[in-house]
Amino acid sequence: MPGTDQLLAFVVASAILGITPGPDLIYVMVRGTAQGSRAGVVAAAGLCTGIIAHTVFAVVGLSALLAASTIAFTFVKLAGAAYLGYLGIRMLLGRKQLDFSSRGDSQPLGNIYRQSIMMNLLNPKVGLFFMAFLPQFVVPEAIPVAPQFAVLGLIFMVVSFFVMASAGIAGGQAWRWLATSERASRWIQYSAGTVLIALGLRLAFEKA
Repeated sequence: MPGTDQLLAFVVASAILGITPGPDLIYVMVRGTAQGSRAGVVAAAGLCTGIIAHTVFAVVGLSALLAASTIAFTFVKLAGAAYLGYLGIRMLLGRKQLDFSSRGDSQPLGNIYRQSIMMNLLNPKVGLFFMAFLPQFVVPEAIPVAPQFAVLGLIFMVVSFFVMASAGIAGGQAWRWLATSERASRWIQYSAGTVLIALGLRLAFEKA
């Protein structure tokens, strides 16, 4: 297994990567701002649950297959982009505006959790990242290697959850501030939908 120094370096690297602005962090903040801190934390939990699957994929080599197959990579990437676009369009076309004043979520927390898992699983960049990042902290001489991947994946999941949940809570504080404005609630609803669509477009046109 990796030594203490390596594990500490991995935690630090994971934290730095976690606070780097990206689609996941933006998504969690949008959820928190649009529906409150609980929704932001649940979105973070969903995204981090997806990390479990990516860790397994890294172990069995699925991510390597995606890296080697342009067709497979493109298919999964476009599927993820389409899903983000679907969520964004549904929010833009929603007849019921977000109700900040009563803490009424526009979507049940269970739906947010499932959607967040799907968002993570349908992003092949996450799998490719794991294949590039995790091996740097694995000790090849220590057999077997699979448990090392599992431990590193678990650590990354915990660190990522802490960072993203904090972002969701921060978004929730903004949600409190917006609670008295009907115009603000409508603006946030449209902005959140636009951001989700933009993230989908970014993923669709991002080069491998």
